[in-house]
Amino acid sequence: MAINTDKIDDAALALLRLTLHDGCRAWKGFDWDVLGRLHDKGMIDDPVGKVKSVVFTPEGLERAKALFKELFEE
Repeated sequence: MAINTDKIDDAALALLRLTLHDGCRAWKGFDWDVLGRLHDKGMIDDPVGKVKSVVFTPEGLERAKALFKELFEE
């Protein structure tokens, strides 16, 4: 079975928005592979480190807002 990692990444990015705080930070409670791909796509800053949150890039924050609306709002 093939897995569409882009769809997984989109869902994770949208869900990261649920933990948004300080304007651009979100708690990094997702799989490291997903966070790494989001970093590679330019959606978040490097997730590696002791800090328990990640920083959205401006593009990532806008995409997270749009995806959240698309996937979860009625």
